[in-house]
Amino acid sequence: MENNSNPNGVSRITAGTSFKGEIMSAGDIRIDGNFDGRIVSKGRLVVGENADIKGDFFCQDVDFSGKLEGGVIVAKNLLFLKPGSSIQNGNLSFKLLQVEPEAILNGTCHVLKDGEFEKLAGMPESKPAPAPAPAPAPEKIEKDVPKE
Repeated sequence: MENNSNPNGVSRITAGTSFKGEIMSAGDIRIDGNFDGRIVSKGRLVVGENADIKGDFFCQDVDFSGKLEGGVIVAKNLLFLKPGSSIQNGNLSFKLLQVEPEAILNGTCHVLKDGEFEKLAGMPESKPAPAPAPAPAPEKIEKDVPKE
């Protein structure tokens, strides 16, 4: 994924803002406020230290510093950045988990296998292009051979 240095290229829910619903995004998302619902993103989700989330999210990568009650399915890396960040009653699925000391993790953890993220997130699975079909074998030509 491209490194997006444009701050307007990141969808944001700022501190003091509450949002209830579903977010679908091809890019990065940052939450510093309250969110109740479902997030599906092909980018990175950054959850700030004052964020309070109830619901489920499906993202490529997550940098987590807030509070969550719900489920997390991360295609790649789930990173708990700050002591005091917490996931309560959560079901976590990820490829890689990194937890800093004093973070609170109360839930079930599951390491994802290849292709499992797309299935769980309801996204079409990215499959490699099929190999080209082998060329047909040359036809055998039989000639009439005169009998002796």
